[in-house]
Order: sequence, then C-alpha cells, then structure tokens
Amino acid sequence: MSRSTTGTEAPTLDVDKVFKALADPTRRLLLDQLHQESGQTLTALCAHMDMTRQAVTQHLQLLEEANLIAIVWQGREKLHYLNPVPLHEIYARWIEKFEHNRLGALRDLKKKLEGDDDEES
Repeated sequence: MSRSTTGTEAPTLDVDKVFKALADPTRRLLLDQLHQESGQTLTALCAHMDMTRQAVTQHLQLLEEANLIAIVWQGREKLHYLNPVPLHEIYARWIEKFEHNRLGALRDLKKKLEGDDDEES
C-alpha cells in the first residue's frame, strides 16, 4: 500500500484519522513519549514499549498518517517528532469554544463530589 505525498493535497486535518489514532492507548503512550522528548528514533521509542519493533512501527505509521508525528531523516536515522497542530485544531474546534470558567467550575465540582478536593485552588 503506498501513500501519496505529492504535495498537491491541501494540508487539511483529517479528523477521523486523528481520532482513530488517539483511540489507542499505545499510540497515546507514543505521543506522550514524543512530548517528553521529541526527535526519537524507533529504537528509543521501542525501549519503553512491551511489543515488537514491527508493532511499534505500525502504530507510528498510523500516527504519521494522522499527521500527529513528523518524520525527519538525519543521515541513516529516522527521527520522530510530535506534531501538535492536529491536536490544537481539535482543541480549537471541540474544546476551546466552551467557556473555561464553566469547565473549571465543573472540574472543581467533580473533584469535590469525588472527595478529591485536597489540592489548593
């Protein structure tokens, strides 16, 4: 299966691919690793995973197809970088439009009801 990267396609957000990529806990863990240290090799990413290199590679490919990671070749090394733009676009469309005060109040209420209000506000 080949992917088209001709550059003629508009760089639009494919929300379905992003949500599909984020739906898997392994891929979220990979994104967390890249958030902590962007620019990691496959070997470095595999060191934190309890799965084969091939399985990690498949997860990374889905993240790349969702445009959540960018690949940069440095000599023979393939470096993986977090691309936060699709996440920001989802945030802007689905979260930001809600008032922060209301969400903060709901969060505080939830913590209080769950008995988790020992943190200082």
